[in-house]
Amino acid sequence: MDLLLSALGWISDGSHWQAGSQSPLPIQDRLVEHLTYTVIAMVIAALIALPLGFYIGHTGKGRQFVITFTGSMRALPTLGVLFFLLMVFGYFLSYDTAPIVGATIAFVLLAIPSMLAGAYSGLESVDRDTIDAARANGMTEWQILTQVEIPLALPLIVGGVRAAALQVIATVTIASYAGLGGLGRIITSGIGLNDYDLILGGALLVTALALLVDGLFAVLQRATATQGLRDTRSAAPRRTQSVTTAADA
Repeated sequence: MDLLLSALGWISDGSHWQAGSQSPLPIQDRLVEHLTYTVIAMVIAALIALPLGFYIGHTGKGRQFVITFTGSMRALPTLGVLFFLLMVFGYFLSYDTAPIVGATIAFVLLAIPSMLAGAYSGLESVDRDTIDAARANGMTEWQILTQVEIPLALPLIVGGVRAAALQVIATVTIASYAGLGGLGRIITSGIGLNDYDLILGGALLVTALALLVDGLFAVLQRATATQGLRDTRSAAPRRTQSVTTAADA
């Protein structure tokens, strides 16, 4: 308990937030770096995983391959991948660039499986009768995807992004092993100095950041779930009307 209170006191010390503080401080600089690495990795992963997941969920093609692929990617040790990429890119890139590229790729590989699974499972969860009714009303496949499937699948899609964000935030701490910044730099500095305030303080900051982001995504996921329920209810009369029209014909 004393150790926890001491770490909280270290975090709340205003001098540790002042610009020009001795490395690994100030805390806000490490926090900004941590968020920057996370956002970059999440954006790149989303550009890869979401379109692929939408295609698989809409067409049903390649589903088994993706299940196997995402399972294999989840088994990859991110720290090992990071060190491997550092050695590979160290031959081709500069000393300053190789760690950034290697760490970004490692974090992107970590984020892709959850996003991909959320995207294709979300689209697969959409009621097939709703999709058939949309086709019967003359909607194109693109319109069905963007106006029917994705809106109804948003809760699961957001859930996949939420899981990926938490994984990346927690794992970005290892960026310090590549000579980069982030909150992990506070932890590794504490280990090197045998300073438990730095170690636990850095861990608490990472935990607080993860909980904050998780809370924001939880609110967003609940909002999309409510909207998806409204969309499903509004789609029911159209579906019934389409079936009735087809029966009369």
